[in-house]
Amino acid sequence: MTAQPHLGGTFTFPGTDISVNRMGYGAMQLAGPHVFGPPKDHEAALAVLRKAVESGVDHIDTSDFYGPHVTNQIIREALVPYPDDLTIVTKISARRGADASWNPAMSAVDLERAIHDNLRNLGREKIDVVNLRIMFGEGPTEGSIAEPLTALTRLQHQGLVGHIGLSNVTANQVEEGRSLAEIVCVQNLYNLAHRDDALIDALAADGIAYVPFFPLGGFSPLQSQALFDVARDLGATPMQVALAWLLQQSPNILLIPGTSSVAHLEENLAAVILDLPDDACAALDTVGTGDH
Repeated sequence: MTAQPHLGGTFTFPGTDISVNRMGYGAMQLAGPHVFGPPKDHEAALAVLRKAVESGVDHIDTSDFYGPHVTNQIIREALVPYPDDLTIVTKISARRGADASWNPAMSAVDLERAIHDNLRNLGREKIDVVNLRIMFGEGPTEGSIAEPLTALTRLQHQGLVGHIGLSNVTANQVEEGRSLAEIVCVQNLYNLAHRDDALIDALAADGIAYVPFFPLGGFSPLQSQALFDVARDLGATPMQVALAWLLQQSPNILLIPGTSSVAHLEENLAAVILDLPDDACAALDTVGTGDH
């Protein structure tokens, strides 16, 4: 398989002139173990980023708390001068502890510091899209997001942030967020085995992007006999099937699978040409109901 030039078709963020291919790249795995410290192979990390862009990836998802600082510095080293059509999306509101812990950092001072850290380490004057990750709990947890979102909109008005998204949020928080700012994307946990997110259809109706994080299972890769069987029958890898399934769920889904390997990157990108037949989709519907 070889990836198509337009990876999975294109999507335009609402109210913007930003159009991206639906298959992008997530930079988290460019950091060291547990997303902390430098990568084992710095040159390989540079090679993956350059290969992604050469292959048509024009949407890179990152954060300055990956490392911390590591992935953004590698992105800058690999890709400056940035291609004109490259969209970089980051997320803020966490701080890493010396023990690699993930700690909430959602005050106005924290968010301003995070934006400046991202700008400095990426070598940019403005970040295309910033996702406000809500850190009220491990998963989406109810509570007002007005205070941190208002702080982020002030940074947007200063010209440091192009557009705003939300991450790790409930439907109520999306509604509140949209009353306070133009929200162009939502980034929540969603994959073949974890598909409990009724937000997707509602966001699609309003043209808002839905960007699943951990599309391949994250730190615990997807394991399913049904997935393995479908992949075997189609002559694809299980991860290619999992990505193709996501692309077929809704036209507003944008994918950001991460890897530190050029070979795995090429496998992921090739998922865009995999068309899942009805019987394969029916088999995959058993995943997430106990078969994983």
